[in-house]
Amino acid sequence: MPEVPPPAPTGDELLKVLTALGNPHRMRIVGALLERRNYVSALAREIGMSRPLLHMHLQRLEAAGLVVGTLELAEDGKAMKYFDVTPFVYELTPDVIARAAATLTEAEKEEAK
Repeated sequence: MPEVPPPAPTGDELLKVLTALGNPHRMRIVGALLERRNYVSALAREIGMSRPLLHMHLQRLEAAGLVVGTLELAEDGKAMKYFDVTPFVYELTPDVIARAAATLTEAEKEEAK
């Protein structure tokens, strides 16, 4: 059975994804999480950034649907938030961008100015 292609993203969705990936730190985070899921403290050490800054980047990636976080309890009872990369595929062609641009909400159009 042939694989069904994902639906074309709306303008707002595509803008959120491109904005999230338009930062080198966030691209590095996705790359690190692709190798293995990780929790915030260990990922911060691996990437070499502070936990608050990493958390801000992870929030952007999660809001764009590129990563997902789950809260888990360690053996010592400490809550740890693990992050995984979410499977995603985006095709960027002039046609896809034009169709997405036609669906931008007014808030996104104003923000782009």
